[in-house]
Amino acid sequence: MAERLRSVVLVEGTSDEVAIETLAERRGVSLAGQRIEIVPIGGAQAIGRFVAHFGPQGVALTGLSDAAEAPEFRRALGEDLQQLGFFACEPDLEGELIRALGAEAVEAVAEANGELGAFRTLQKQPAWRDEPVEEQLRRFLGSGGSRKIRYARLLVEALEPDAAPRPLQLVLERALNGPG
Repeated sequence: MAERLRSVVLVEGTSDEVAIETLAERRGVSLAGQRIEIVPIGGAQAIGRFVAHFGPQGVALTGLSDAAEAPEFRRALGEDLQQLGFFACEPDLEGELIRALGAEAVEAVAEANGELGAFRTLQKQPAWRDEPVEEQLRRFLGSGGSRKIRYARLLVEALEPDAAPRPLQLVLERALNGPG
């Protein structure tokens, strides 16, 4: 299959994959039709192995990571990650989506999905009580079995397609248009 691919998007995990797929859908882009595959690599430490696998196959590579994981990507790829088509979310995908939507809108999405009560419970916990609501939301989104993955889709769907966080926009554009 890789020989037929035009572009591979390497991401740390499934929530990143879901966010990019959802953004493409919102923009009317068929990733399969464009011969683009998103590959969750199971964590930043695996980036070198995936670059070694896909790089020699002549596919354009691009990718997305959390800011804290950018050094792993740098070790595998070189210093100028953006020039190479790899973009970091600050501090992570959830932080980017919360900033793009605003905390109130994220709470509205949680409410629409029957989870605002669970979020309010987290807010009352001593460890989280005095934290900014954006940090509380990041913690909430990162907790629970598949919440992070589910909310990647829900939050991107709640955005205007052109209001997606910059790293998501850039990685999708790079996958569609290639370098330069």
